[in-house]
Amino acid sequence: MDVKDDYELLDSGDGRKLERFGRYVLARPCSQALWRPSRPQFEWDRADASFDREDGNRWHGRGNLPKEWTIETAGVKFNLGGTDFGHLGIFPEQRAQWKWLKDTLATSTGRRGGSLHPQDSSRPMVLNLFAYSGGSTMASALGGAEVCHLDASKGMVEWARGNARLNGLGDAPIRWIVDDAHKFMKREIRRGRRYDAVILDPPTFGRGAGGEMYKIERDLKETLGLVRDLLSDRPLFVLFSSHTPGLSPIVAENILGQLWPAARIESGEMTLDGAGLRCPSGIYCRAVMAW
Repeated sequence: MDVKDDYELLDSGDGRKLERFGRYVLARPCSQALWRPSRPQFEWDRADASFDREDGNRWHGRGNLPKEWTIETAGVKFNLGGTDFGHLGIFPEQRAQWKWLKDTLATSTGRRGGSLHPQDSSRPMVLNLFAYSGGSTMASALGGAEVCHLDASKGMVEWARGNARLNGLGDAPIRWIVDDAHKFMKREIRRGRRYDAVILDPPTFGRGAGGEMYKIERDLKETLGLVRDLLSDRPLFVLFSSHTPGLSPIVAENILGQLWPAARIESGEMTLDGAGLRCPSGIYCRAVMAW
């Protein structure tokens, strides 16, 4: 049976992308789309709303969109809504990673003899850092894992909790944490808490819950060092992704390969695929441990 997919890349080019999210078509920036669009201009002009960053962040036609609406993609449901920065509460280029998470963790849970019962201690323990609206949290929980979801934004954590309820995971074993990632990980290490898998998508630049500044080129090594210290004795994987310009899959492979030399390293570009040309939208790298 085909999985329902309410997301579609309709076209891209001239630094823009044309996307369908359920019944709504949006045009938004895409800096790497340096080619020519495939569809005629009038199809772009018929978009329900568009967003641009010229002369500041601006929506055009935002009144054509509801305050929020729901879509499903990669087996995960999301509440969407237009934000002042042009985001909608989803990064659809992560769809392949969500499927991988769900399949990998479901297989691991089966090997451990686990079930979906909330009190099942045989569930893998997953930490999702910089977790945004919770796509990876939902995929992990749907795969049978117990999840700790962390983001510095209280609003985004509440958004993710709403997505959990939407996916029937309101009572699932998910911890919801609003905190600075480094401070939280250091406390977890002192407490002796360990995780079987860690997912992280750190920002190029961001601020923590207490105003702490994060810069990926400065802080990534410390972040991954803390991740290493948080892993259990028999970890499953570390899944790293990034939207930072200039950070390539090879760079990520080198960093993760040094930290986990015995792991199988898998990497590549995250892309939006659909009509016309594929649209690069960041990178991923996985350190997969075999036991």
